[in-house]
Amino acid sequence: MLAMVKRNMMLYFRNRSGVIFSLLGALISFVLYLVFLKKGISSNWVGISHKNQLLDTWLISGTLAITGITTTLTALSQMVKDKEQHVLEDLSLTDAGPMSIRFGYLLSATLIGIIMQLIMLVLMGLYFNVTDKMSFQMSQVVPTLGIMVLSAILATLVNSILVNRLKSVDSFGRLTTIIGTASGFLVGTYIPIGSLPTFAQTIMKVTPGSYIASLYRQVLMNDTIKDTFQQESAVRYFNRLMGVQIKWSSLLSLTETYNLVVALIVITFIIVLVPSFIAQKQRQKLLN
Repeated sequence: MLAMVKRNMMLYFRNRSGVIFSLLGALISFVLYLVFLKKGISSNWVGISHKNQLLDTWLISGTLAITGITTTLTALSQMVKDKEQHVLEDLSLTDAGPMSIRFGYLLSATLIGIIMQLIMLVLMGLYFNVTDKMSFQMSQVVPTLGIMVLSAILATLVNSILVNRLKSVDSFGRLTTIIGTASGFLVGTYIPIGSLPTFAQTIMKVTPGSYIASLYRQVLMNDTIKDTFQQESAVRYFNRLMGVQIKWSSLLSLTETYNLVVALIVITFIIVLVPSFIAQKQRQKLLN
């Protein structure tokens, strides 16, 4: 399995154009923010202190969520290529069973997602440190790294479900175009969730990536929000409007959002690996 992980990661990082393309959705959100969104949103925040810090960390949070989605999806393209080129059939003849093969794809995609999120965090952090004197506290860094891991795992599992039935690179290319374009909207980076009609908000709420973005925002923005807004009602309104906390019957707390993300990981993990587990058992029966 480790050899499979090494192979997949080397193939991903060797394809430099593919690496850039996998970051396209994140780069688009970053550029749109700098050119249009920051000025448009901040112009409506008259009298709000720390608005650059709030907006910068809001953008970073959404962009990291997008990065987790798009990079893990691109990493899973190797699975589709192996199907199309019948490499999977060759791998099935080796000692590696279906579970090991599937784990190899999932683990390599997860590691790639973590690495690319870390790279984006460093790049955006350096940029905003130079332009807006923004900095992270150590109390924010460790939880952020933990969210990166959760983000990469969840995105890999969800994307694996989406690409599992694809058998051609052409079909995969169309899927990546759709997801890359839609991800910025679905995690509330292009337009804050509270500015959208109820139907659009519901679509975003059933998107796993929106909860990853919410985790990032709560960790990176909460201290600044508390320093900016003195009234609890203002804090709740801002959190709901900007998607810092997702609202169902009430605003989800940080702990509740963590629990929901972990539950989604468990559910998608079962969905992804049950077919491989069944195939593994059938293979063992044939060998015995």
